[in-house]
Amino acid sequence: MDVELKMTLSITRKLFLTSAAVLALATPVTGHAAESAEHTLPNVPFSFNGPFGTYDKASLQRGLHVYRQVCSACHGLKRVAFRNLTALGYTADQVKTIAGEYTIQDGPNDEGEMFDRAGRPSDHFKSPFANDKAAAYANGGALPPDLSLITKARHGGANYVFGILTGYETAPEGVTLATGQYYNKIMTGNLIAMPPPLVDGAVQYEDGSPQTVEQYSKDVASFLTWAAEPEMESRKRMGVKVLAFLAILGGLMYAVKRQIWRKIH
Repeated sequence: MDVELKMTLSITRKLFLTSAAVLALATPVTGHAAESAEHTLPNVPFSFNGPFGTYDKASLQRGLHVYRQVCSACHGLKRVAFRNLTALGYTADQVKTIAGEYTIQDGPNDEGEMFDRAGRPSDHFKSPFANDKAAAYANGGALPPDLSLITKARHGGANYVFGILTGYETAPEGVTLATGQYYNKIMTGNLIAMPPPLVDGAVQYEDGSPQTVEQYSKDVASFLTWAAEPEMESRKRMGVKVLAFLAILGGLMYAVKRQIWRKIH
């Protein structure tokens, strides 16, 4: 009986330590810098927020439209293939049409020369510049980041993108801006080399959505979140299933524990 008791206590202790470790890993680490950023960034009610959130395909399509009309002039999206756009609700023919609007350099051909052709669904979005040197030179020495993973690379994700796009303000008294600099309340140091990319009415929406800087920013932030994490919805569905499994497993373990202690008593 003493042996069974010791085994039970050992198992209980291990389960307790395991549960504590899981909770520790699941709890976000907060610090002064993180808290400061959270107080600065806006809290936008994106459709994909929360454990049951999903992508709004209409917003994703509008965000793609904003990217193509505005952002693609300076920023690439090299990790996204045209064929991936079917996840946004586009048909195969629509994706083929979108890809065909781009000119892609291919080759070499049988003669050893590079050549241009229309884009295909298997191609990735084309960079606006030939290389990083050309991109930096065209932007006053600042290299525009590729936007494929921008919401993963920046604290705040979609809120950061939205905040930057809507955070342009007149520089307060005492702040001197150099040539090519702009004041942005979200940017670290409040100085940014990118001029305000969006203005009300600059991009036409066909679905009647508001054509404002706030709506443009929300849509393109949603699109870039999808670009960085297209598997988010399936990940969340899997998470719900795992939690349900753990709940059932926890109930079974509790029942086993009760049965073992009943025999001991």
